[in-house]
Amino acid sequence: MNMEIRNLKSEGGMITVLFIALLAIMMVFVMVQTQALIRLRREVKLLEHQQIKRLNGPQTNSLSANLTPTK
Repeated sequence: MNMEIRNLKSEGGMITVLFIALLAIMMVFVMVQTQALIRLRREVKLLEHQQIKRLNGPQTNSLSANLTPTK
């Protein structure tokens, strides 16, 4: 009887250690993914800024705004 109680306690302790280890691994994955998302957001902002800058640049093929319509 005493041996069975020891086995149950050691199994419970082992399960707790495994649970904490899995939780730690999951937290590492969360941190890595968070860092990747932060870098991705930064890159998207940079690309957006470059696109806006490119699209707002001098337009060589556009009509001038001060042309009067002819009839």
